[in-house]
Amino acid sequence: MVGVSDGQTSAQAPAAARTRVGRPLLSLALASMMDEVHAHSGAVYLLAADEPVLEMAVMAGLPRAFAAPWERVGLSAPIPVAEAVRERSLVWVGGEEDMAARYPRIAVVLPYPFALAALPVATETTVYGAIFVTWPGSHPPELSEREREHLTAACRRLAVRLERAKEDSRPPLPEPDLLAGPAFGGAAGTLGTVEAARMVSRLPYGLCSLDLHGRISFANPAAAELIGVPASRLLGNQLWASVPWLNDPVYEDRYRAALMSQHTTSFVALRPPGDWLSFRMYPSTTGLSVRISRARAVAEMGRSEPQPDDAPARLVTISQVLSLAGALTEAAGVQDVVQLVADEIVPAVGSQALVVLGSRAGRLHVLGHRGYSDPQIVERFDGMPLTQQTPGTHALSTGVPAFFDSQEQLERLYPVRHATPDGFAAWAYLPLIASGRPVGTCVLAYAEPHPFPADERAVLTSLGGLIAQALERAQLYDAKNQLAHGLQAALLPHSLPTLPGVEAAARYLPAMQGMEIGGDFYDLVPTEQGLTAAAVIGDVQGHNVTAAGLMGQIRTAVRAYTTVGQAPEEVMRSTNRLLLDLGSDLFASCLYLRLDPEHGRAVMARAGHPPPLLRRPDGRVRVLDLAGGPLLGIDGSPTYPTTEVDLTPGCVLVLYTDGLIESPGVDIEDALADLGQVLTESGERPLDELADLLIQHAASVRERVDDVALLLLRARG
Repeated sequence: MVGVSDGQTSAQAPAAARTRVGRPLLSLALASMMDEVHAHSGAVYLLAADEPVLEMAVMAGLPRAFAAPWERVGLSAPIPVAEAVRERSLVWVGGEEDMAARYPRIAVVLPYPFALAALPVATETTVYGAIFVTWPGSHPPELSEREREHLTAACRRLAVRLERAKEDSRPPLPEPDLLAGPAFGGAAGTLGTVEAARMVSRLPYGLCSLDLHGRISFANPAAAELIGVPASRLLGNQLWASVPWLNDPVYEDRYRAALMSQHTTSFVALRPPGDWLSFRMYPSTTGLSVRISRARAVAEMGRSEPQPDDAPARLVTISQVLSLAGALTEAAGVQDVVQLVADEIVPAVGSQALVVLGSRAGRLHVLGHRGYSDPQIVERFDGMPLTQQTPGTHALSTGVPAFFDSQEQLERLYPVRHATPDGFAAWAYLPLIASGRPVGTCVLAYAEPHPFPADERAVLTSLGGLIAQALERAQLYDAKNQLAHGLQAALLPHSLPTLPGVEAAARYLPAMQGMEIGGDFYDLVPTEQGLTAAAVIGDVQGHNVTAAGLMGQIRTAVRAYTTVGQAPEEVMRSTNRLLLDLGSDLFASCLYLRLDPEHGRAVMARAGHPPPLLRRPDGRVRVLDLAGGPLLGIDGSPTYPTTEVDLTPGCVLVLYTDGLIESPGVDIEDALADLGQVLTESGERPLDELADLLIQHAASVRERVDDVALLLLRARG
């Protein structure tokens, strides 16, 4: 690593005078900063040269394994150091609850009481990296002005030194992390004098010394006897690695908790076959002292205590989290999210019921619930103003999680719950925060009083983050679907008119991909006092709002041209001119026909649209080979020749868009033949049943990648 002199140097001084190779610049800067503000751990990140990533260059005070998930951090990640770089400002996390609320991914890995500050290492023009430092959980919840000034000034000085090193073309080199010195192999070396070692050896309880990595550097004879492992096998090894019955993540977690929080921690463990031992850890910035004694109170319980094999599993394992995350990515709508949470998360965390809340127009809305014998208990909260003081409205409005161990605790803070009992005894209210804003609240209810220790709160808060992202996507999906379906419904006929001599049925089916809205349309327009009628079907290129809007304009124009009495070929030419005048880049196919049921005929004009099918009363089906012109919106002076077709009573005309017959890998002629076969066998059915049958046939035999519009017309005698 390039080192830069701490002394004041002139900008005009030679590079050799300003820069000394070999001094650990980052390590010295970090150690000095931690010493100034009495922090107990920290790390320096440098910005990667060719990608938006912060890479950990050096860590101090704790093993790098504590921060292993964040050795490389993307600048867009919801991590304090990344946020400090993005905002070019100091980020302060005041404690365990603050961490769980703002950075649940960190809280789930390090669910311990500690405070953290992250700052950018940057000059006015260039960002070089970031630094974080941490304090024990006893640190005040606010950062003092003195600490803020020291940290800011130190980061500024480091940025200047990195800038000078860059100017001198001396890229940073690797530096070792700053931890405690090497462990000593014997008691005398560890304790200072032989007499001190003798004193410790005479104590009736066990004493061990662990370094920052958890390795045993000293153990007195009582410790070795209580643990049942010779001291020679303990020295240099981690306690939980050298003693089989201590090889449990719960015990290692206590060591991590002691180092991160710098608070005394303890645990009780069973030494087979029936001896309970108490371990108490006293941390410092150089390691831990461990006192080991017999846990008499526990030992007296005898065999009633659960054996290690019966111990409950962790709240949610890593594999469960990955499974839950994968399942939530598959949720489409809000109800899918509610169902997945009920099926996957509720059993995993041990709760018995679930409510998902959202807000709209300043009021609470129940998005879904499971596990309540009487749904009205939950639904009575639907529509409640967000200003009303309930735990659900408070979590939704503030984004702060709330945990209630018992009914008494909940009712003490929210007396209104006296009047609305739900039959449960403990609750977790998890704000669902996505894109920096609350999108809802997930309420987990427990049948029995349930304590929520810090690590469980962190896990639940982290799961809330997964649910929030899924819920935000689901709400956008539902809103998009409502928009698409509402717009499509507004642009298509709400119903078909009743006409003398003609029976009609229509269907519309959105594509299975995209916005589920497109440019397919149909219409049936009475003319000349109902003695004749016009039918039209068409398809505007595209599957989006633009295509749907243009479709609405075309359909309206066709109705207008029909109403003024234009002939079929004139209707097509006028519509083509309209499309050109609108200046749209989209094209449209169209099939227009004038029905004359009194004389048993139909006159048709076609603009690049698939030909219709005609089923005769005897069951024969043929594809009508109509003359036609180009697609609408291409040619400024096209011709659209017309074709007259006999339409005797009992004949069925099938007008459709290409989504009914086209799909990848299927020949159109084969698809038309299949459609004709279905029509031959089922054409005598009522027209609505026949329309449903044709749509179901198309949906069942191929993946639908396009919209489908279908208009059936049957001539009656």
